[in-house]
Amino acid sequence: MSHDVLNPTPEYLAFWRERHVCTLTTPRPDGSPHVVPVGVTYDPEAGLARVISNKNSKKVRNVLAAQATAPGSARVAVCQMEGRRWATLEGRAVIRTDEASVAEAVARYAERYGRMPSPNPDRVVLEITLDRAMGRA
Repeated sequence: MSHDVLNPTPEYLAFWRERHVCTLTTPRPDGSPHVVPVGVTYDPEAGLARVISNKNSKKVRNVLAAQATAPGSARVAVCQMEGRRWATLEGRAVIRTDEASVAEAVARYAERYGRMPSPNPDRVVLEITLDRAMGRA
């Protein structure tokens, strides 16, 4: 079932506000998918999903490599599921390193997951500009 990224149903949005481990799929340089567990926050007002990460992680390197070969080409997806409920958000990712972006992503993570992540001077934000949402919530 398709959803409006900027105007999701209340049930879909509520599902994205529950505490769930998600997956992030990024393209490896050879085109194969790299799937890892992550925490994700969904901001429909801005049309964004955010994942905090270490700047040296494989997922970050995958996004940077995709952008180096073709700017804007880092197409990614985040997904979560519980029982018969599932939700996927897709879009194009960029890596944000500025203090304000990192602080906002950390605050959103703390709100969704109920804990502040440990300090990390190498933290960056994988910011996804969303263009597709689907699922059953």
